Amino acid sequence: MKMIQEAYIVAATRSPIGKAPKGSLRFKRPDDLLAETLKNCLAQAPNLDPKAIEDMIVGCAIPEGPQGLNVARMSLLLAGMPNTVGGITVNRFCASGLSAIAMAADRIRVGEADVMIAAGVESMSMVPMMGGTPSLSPEIFSRDENLGIAYGMGLTAEKVAQQWKISREAQDAFSLASHQKAIAAQKAGEFQQEISQVSYEKRQINQATGQVDIQTAYLSADEGPRFDASIEGLSKLKPVFANKGSVTAGNSSQMSDGCGALILASEKAIKSFGLTPLAKFVSFAVRGVPPEIMGIGPKEAIPVALQYAGLKQDDIDWFELNEAFAAQSLAVIQDLNLNPDKVNPLGGAIALGHPLGATGAIRGATVIHALQRRQLKYGMVTMCVGTGMGAAGIFERV
Repeated sequence: MKMIQEAYIVAATRSPIGKAPKGSLRFKRPDDLLAETLKNCLAQAPNLDPKAIEDMIVGCAIPEGPQGLNVARMSLLLAGMPNTVGGITVNRFCASGLSAIAMAADRIRVGEADVMIAAGVESMSMVPMMGGTPSLSPEIFSRDENLGIAYGMGLTAEKVAQQWKISREAQDAFSLASHQKAIAAQKAGEFQQEISQVSYEKRQINQATGQVDIQTAYLSADEGPRFDASIEGLSKLKPVFANKGSVTAGNSSQMSDGCGALILASEKAIKSFGLTPLAKFVSFAVRGVPPEIMGIGPKEAIPVALQYAGLKQDDIDWFELNEAFAAQSLAVIQDLNLNPDKVNPLGGAIALGHPLGATGAIRGATVIHALQRRQLKYGMVTMCVGTGMGAAGIFERV
């Protein structure tokens, strides 16, 4: 891929992921959450003049309500960033955060900017999955089932499980492994570098007065991993999308609240401000698939991202494959013959959570710090996307 200059990541952080709709971040406005995370991200590049930031691109899958009104611009103003910094919100559903990173990198690579911020934010506690007032074209339902989102995400996972012959037992085993890897990573402190703690309001009933007492508390760890997860417990859960199906709440990603933010810079900006590059953004690809099997999307995007980068699949040391459902993750691993040891070594969305449009930026922070910590060269973030897409982005440690 020809470009004028390279795009480097010089800072990357994320909030802890809260469980929705009853977790610690359920009362935290997403614009406030992103503003706080932006401050934490900028603190990682103390020599950078914020006025040098050209623009901020933020991914959000349901950009309405408290995460509407161009949450990118609203959040950067709340964070006290200069008025000169622009902000735009983009939506590619689950790939919104990753798309934001790719778009920010492209602005730098074609020479239109030297410093950009890319981020993603989502509060599934405050904004429901379909938004407050969903309005779908009747044509989606009255003509061909392949037209769009006539199939709910859970039914697409059932279709993938059927077509790729992914058993209920395999899905539950994959889910248990996700929790076990995430818990081990938490105990080993693997997330410490990428997570910046955030404040939240802790509300309790005062038994003496009957009033609600509000105190400021801090969240510093993901709330999703379950220490009590077991095959026995997972196997008892009933299918939730199809009467005789295999997809359950236990082998699906969790509803979550969270955000991630990265600062990207050119080599010129790195030298001007004395910044330390963590990784280079190498390539990005998105491809469409039939909506009713949307979970298989990464199978189509991964080879294209590798082609753009001039790399082979074996060159990738770390895959962050978003676990929308165990069924689709296993189908992608199976079809591409991915090395399971390289896929989600710290657990995935089944354990850690999936705050939709934020996930790409969150997992971007994960892979960038993992490459640094373990001295690996190439990492990939990839996911399936609602309405039938797959996206993949490659990072290189520097």
